[in-house]
Amino acid sequence: MKIHEMSPQEGSRKSVKRLGRGTGSGLGKTSGKGHKGQWARSGGGVRIGFEGGQMPLSRRLPKRGFDNNWKKVYSVINLSDLEVFEEGTVVTAELLLAARVLSKIEPYGVKVLGNGELTKKLTVQASKFSKSALEKIEKVGGKAEVL
Repeated sequence: MKIHEMSPQEGSRKSVKRLGRGTGSGLGKTSGKGHKGQWARSGGGVRIGFEGGQMPLSRRLPKRGFDNNWKKVYSVINLSDLEVFEEGTVVTAELLLAARVLSKIEPYGVKVLGNGELTKKLTVQASKFSKSALEKIEKVGGKAEVL
């Protein structure tokens, strides 16, 4: 293949709409804008959300709640999720991610909750623990390390 024989892939290039080039083109005379009215004018049309002077939907509906910019978001796991690990393992956020116990690590790290039972002696490293999780980990003989 030579450079002068090359052409674009079929259907990859679309020809430009040539407006106002005679009635035979199908886009002559009014150039696809119809007759008169706001939409036919230069710079015509209305802004997004404008409903012709009627109170727009976005202003008719009530405001609800707020988004707390300072909330601390943790990846949450339960003690029952830690049963997949061998006894004596040091459980970290990266290990939980690798074992697919967590799908992602949130900005503030991992919080361990006390739902379920723990039967193995584990060293759990996390950003935060609930009281019940701390008690259950230490009752089995494991360690809870706050990072």
